[in-house]
Formats: sequence, structure tokens, C-alpha cells
Amino acid sequence: MQINLTGHHVDITDSLRNYVDEKMEKLERHFDKVTNTHVILSVESVRHKAEATVSMSGNNIFAESTEDDMYAAIDNLVDKLDRQVKKHKEKLTNHLHHKPQPDLT
Repeated sequence: MQINLTGHHVDITDSLRNYVDEKMEKLERHFDKVTNTHVILSVESVRHKAEATVSMSGNNIFAESTEDDMYAAIDNLVDKLDRQVKKHKEKLTNHLHHKPQPDLT
């Protein structure tokens, strides 16, 4: 998985980059078809905002989170993305393994 990290009014430090990489690995454990992730970190006055677009097979997922702390915003963002990735994976597996019901008439 390729992760593009962008900062608006924020310097992307090595520790911040490593933290995002570590958290995004959680998504890849649940669904291995994630190809590209674009994460934008920004600061608006005292609010820290993290948003991400995840590209995967057949779908793009977007989530954003705003918190008082950048690390908390990243944690919340990854939790939101994780729920969406799991839901997408369940949809795929349900459609792929759907067996037609026999006609009883």
C-alpha cells in the first residue's frame, strides 16, 4: 500500500509520518486490496484535522476527523476508515458467495 501524506499549515515530522504509517497498516490487515491512501493533515486555528481517501479494488473511501490533538484526530480517522473497509469487504464477500435460492414453485 502506498501512502501519500500531505500537510496544510503543518510540518510533517518523521514521528508523525511513522504514526500514520503504523495506523494505516491496520487497514491493510483487514483488507489486502488497498492500493493507495492519500492522507491530509491540517491545522485550522486550534483544531487539528485529518482526512483520508483510500483507493481499493472497485471503490474509494473517504473519512475525516477533527480533534484538539493531531494524534487523536489520526486515531479517530483510522477507526472510521476501518469500519468502512470492513463494511466494504463484507459486501464483497456476501455478493461473491451468494447462492441463488431454488425455485419452489
